[in-house]
Amino acid sequence: MFGRFYSNRFATQSAKPYVSLLFGARQTGKSTLLRAVHPEPALRIDLADAEDRLHYGTSATGFKAVCKGLKSGPQPAVVIVDEAQLCPEIFNAVQHLYDEDKNRWRFILCGSSARKLRRIGANLLPGRSLYQRLYPLVQAEISPGIHAASPIPAPAWSEPVTAPFPASDLIERLAFGALPGVVSAPSEDRAALLRSYAAIYLEEEVRREAATINLANFSRFLQLAALESGQIVNYAALARKTGLTGKTVETYYALLADMFVGFTLPAFSGSARQGVLSSPRFFFFDLGVRHASAGLAPEPATVLANPGPLLEQWVGLELWKRLGYLSDGSLSYFRTKSGIEVDFVIEHRDQLIPIEVKWTDRPDMTDARHLRIFLDEHKPKAREGFVICRCPQPMELAPNIRALPWWML
Repeated sequence: MFGRFYSNRFATQSAKPYVSLLFGARQTGKSTLLRAVHPEPALRIDLADAEDRLHYGTSATGFKAVCKGLKSGPQPAVVIVDEAQLCPEIFNAVQHLYDEDKNRWRFILCGSSARKLRRIGANLLPGRSLYQRLYPLVQAEISPGIHAASPIPAPAWSEPVTAPFPASDLIERLAFGALPGVVSAPSEDRAALLRSYAAIYLEEEVRREAATINLANFSRFLQLAALESGQIVNYAALARKTGLTGKTVETYYALLADMFVGFTLPAFSGSARQGVLSSPRFFFFDLGVRHASAGLAPEPATVLANPGPLLEQWVGLELWKRLGYLSDGSLSYFRTKSGIEVDFVIEHRDQLIPIEVKWTDRPDMTDARHLRIFLDEHKPKAREGFVICRCPQPMELAPNIRALPWWML
């Protein structure tokens, strides 16, 4: 079994006397992580399974009775509920049991969507729960791991992954993405798995989470949104292309975020410069899923047709995932109406780290000219900038600007 960056952290957090909430998109490895950390729970329920949903998803009373019937022992009984969002009443039942006896059970509630919970104002156990998020694979989980030169701060709890996923080259990563099941599958099966994810899982999830949504309309939106992944969101333009209203397009983007298959990247707001854009960018959470959703073949030829924007998205996804695990800091982008642009800005503990992404393998200062402007205008918070590219080794482009190979990110 391959190791996960978050395994030890999750084992530590889920052993604490709180309710653990573990969320993330389907196929990010939540169930595998749970089996690795808690191989023999006292009770495991999967509400995506029709039989379990019939037994436990229709009555919180039955769930409480089964939990109270578990044998008491020297260690708390681990109770795992997968796809918990399908029965929001479970959260109230867990609160009742937790408040009754904080040490008798260790509840772990997992979910792949927050839409239903948010829509009905479900009880997410404030003051009683630890929220945790599992992402697709990061550099630490793929051989040879995170390089010491990486500009992204590492969590204090991070440890080397003992059994990383096999090494893969840049084209493979841009073509197939970073879902564990796809990365570990034979190369000839990866495209089919991604197409199934886009065609079956996303449709099922939309049908389950938002039964009133017109699937034909959503499919048209999904394809265009995937094609424009990484770009500044323009609701009006996408509405014209799809024949939908701007409000509907906005609702569909929110649905993707609630299902954890996309996220909004805000514009950098800490600049005194005039004419700074404020519209967000939207990214699909995985490049392989993005290709399949866009109707493109998840294969190297798709990457080589236009590699630059895909490398930029890959870097953005890596930054987003790593900062998510760090739970400290924020990610944004910087762009002005006059054309000054920095692809990503990390803000961490009162420091700014601007990052540009270029497909080149021979970077020079023309690739870093906007970094220089950003650094000059945001002293002393911004001390060093980076160009992430395909150069074989790190390069100093200026005293405060370095080019790093993508694999050192």
